Amino acid sequence: MRHVSHSPSCAKRLRQEAARRGDTFGEVARIIHDHCAVSLLRAQRLARGLTLKQAAEGLNALGASRAEAPRVDGDQLGHWETTGRQPRSATISLLCEFYGCRPPDAGFWDAGYTCSVAAGPPPSTALDPVGHSLPSPTILRESSSTDSLEQRVDAARRSLDRTLAVGSVSSTQLDLLDEQVLWAREQYVYTPPAPMIKLLLNHLAEVEDLAAHRQPAAVQVRLSELTAMLATLVADALMKLGYLPRSRSWYATARNAADDSGNTQLRARVRAQAAMLPFYYGPLEAAVSLSREARIICRGRPCATAAFASAAEARALAKLGDTEGAEAALGYATAAFEQSGAGGQADNDAFGFPERRFRLYESGTLTALGRTSQARRVQEAALRLYPSKTGIDPALLHFEAALCLARDRSPTEACQLAAATYLRIVPEHRTPIVEERAREVIGVLPPGVRSGRAALELREILALPRGQM
Repeated sequence: MRHVSHSPSCAKRLRQEAARRGDTFGEVARIIHDHCAVSLLRAQRLARGLTLKQAAEGLNALGASRAEAPRVDGDQLGHWETTGRQPRSATISLLCEFYGCRPPDAGFWDAGYTCSVAAGPPPSTALDPVGHSLPSPTILRESSSTDSLEQRVDAARRSLDRTLAVGSVSSTQLDLLDEQVLWAREQYVYTPPAPMIKLLLNHLAEVEDLAAHRQPAAVQVRLSELTAMLATLVADALMKLGYLPRSRSWYATARNAADDSGNTQLRARVRAQAAMLPFYYGPLEAAVSLSREARIICRGRPCATAAFASAAEARALAKLGDTEGAEAALGYATAAFEQSGAGGQADNDAFGFPERRFRLYESGTLTALGRTSQARRVQEAALRLYPSKTGIDPALLHFEAALCLARDRSPTEACQLAAATYLRIVPEHRTPIVEERAREVIGVLPPGVRSGRAALELREILALPRGQM
């Protein structure tokens, strides 16, 4: 029979249902073992809602005053839970005392442990098949000497087949994960970054729990894709909050996961998104390099990702003052966007590239090139495309409109627009990246105007604590 280990969230749901019924820990553990296809030892831990680290700390605290008690860490405990291998008698005694159960209830049969169960063969649950490691070649030598070579070879093959079977994840389970990640991508468009990070980390923990076990190649590819998407969103949220080193590290993790998946579109998309960090915080050359690499990975195919990568490259080149390069990249982005048919159902997806986002990048390119009249027309067109429930993109467009006013020698209007835009943003979205865009307006003002009244008022607004706005 094929066993598919469920995620910890399933055990949590069963634990909550059991608590309402008044079930004991032992009853909850048996339910989790039967339903989630995890070993009895893991079921005992999950029945109590403990992480591997918490359980290991509890075991060490229990055995601290005993000379014979072993030291346990989370990795070792996880090894016993997934391989079905028995630790020595002293460890089994400690585990059973900690969980308040008998050895058979934790998947062990240990003659050195005193219990009320009559002697006999190990129960069927003593070696749970979930998570067996691949048998080593010594399995042939360790078999009974009375077995023929053919019997030992067949036994080894059956053990391998069981390992391959229990390591796989059902298509239904993957589909549910896909739905959860898609929902998170849609929520990300308008949810503030701080609470969004907590949600994304919960999804990542579930994906990581599955990816930690041996999986068929097709399943591993999908898990790597989900990891790359979630890690990218975590990196982007950290960037918005101003945690730059952490954001950079998460983008690296996202690229590793995308490369591991082999998904060309995803590999390009993650790099194009990673270019946002150096675009806003420098160096701009890194933004050009990442977005250009993303465009090259797309291999000339006119897709939404190619349009995104080229638009990001154009915006960074324009800010560097490379007019010719920016125009060429923007031209390619426009052609790729028009031919890709981007938009539609991807409008509310953080991994989509609808027209409003394309216009945002086009506006940034034109603004940096000093083509303020064209930029304003693009900004107005883009703002009409945004729904009422959205994130900070409309504010970024208004800040660019303020930059255009500053370049057109209207410093007072520029500062007033930037201040009004900043105050309209809800506090949860008023993150360091928004503050930096508002300060950029002051930075492009002529030196003699930066100390004027309008600029001073904008600085004072940006310096106020959120509660006083």
